[in-house]
Amino acid sequence: MDEPHLQLHIAMYPWLAMGHITAYLHLANKLAKRRHRISFFIPKRTQAKVEHFNLYPHLIIFIPITIPHVDGLPLEAETTFDITLSIGTLLMTAMDRTQNDIQLLLLELKPHIVFFDLASWIPSLTRSLGIKSLHYITLSLIFEYGFPDSSIKLQAHEVRVLVSFIKSEFGRGFSFYDRISIGTRFADAIGFRGCSEIEGPFAEFLQSFYGKPLLLSGPVLPEPSTTTLEPKWVEWLDGFKAGSVIYCAFGSECRMVQDQFKELLLGLELTGFPFLAALKAPIGFESVEEAMPEGFKERVHGRGIVHGGWV
Repeated sequence: MDEPHLQLHIAMYPWLAMGHITAYLHLANKLAKRRHRISFFIPKRTQAKVEHFNLYPHLIIFIPITIPHVDGLPLEAETTFDITLSIGTLLMTAMDRTQNDIQLLLLELKPHIVFFDLASWIPSLTRSLGIKSLHYITLSLIFEYGFPDSSIKLQAHEVRVLVSFIKSEFGRGFSFYDRISIGTRFADAIGFRGCSEIEGPFAEFLQSFYGKPLLLSGPVLPEPSTTTLEPKWVEWLDGFKAGSVIYCAFGSECRMVQDQFKELLLGLELTGFPFLAALKAPIGFESVEEAMPEGFKERVHGRGIVHGGWV
């Protein structure tokens, strides 16, 4: 006879960036496949953008939350997709201000454990409620002193950029490094989107360094897509020979300045090939159309599309 299956109830609250949200959702799918239940905290208007990734809607339940407005943020901004990189710290402050709402939800939902990344206040909150926490980091393993020197050496300018980033303010009163460090030190366990075949020795070092379980999820790749393209894209692509269209996209976090945006579009034009570019409007512009080079849209009509949204 099969042993009874232990079903965990896991809450997830990733950083408010599409790359983090989708990474957590792919992990949620893997856990749901093993019959665990997930309560996924997500901004209200962002839910519609990722619902198609949810392969187990009977086990993965989206819990909509409201992101408070912070002076300096665009109205209704919910994720980094809605802002420029320079004001990411304000979005982090807004996320911090959801703490009371998250506490009320956890009291109601009573999960066994909460997965989080940049909301470094989660461990102290969950501990007060008798809930475990896991600091699941979607990037690489974090760096700590004491691991034997590697053959990889950073140049001086690379070190300056790295230090500037991790020491810069990220939410009121905290640096980016503070958030990673606090979350890691106070969580009950640590998780990384990595694998022992590549990062095993360093993972073992970190587990010993922090004195707590360290779990490697593997890359947690999404399942092959079962969704279809919108009819307008299918119709447009059908007008060209298979394999002849250039597709250009840099992800939801990339927002160029206008000069970079123009250079890219002019380069696509010069290829002579049909192209579809899915890009965010450059900094200072509300739409991709108003930032295009003069006469560009007319010159590429029929063979080139610049789309300012998801494809």
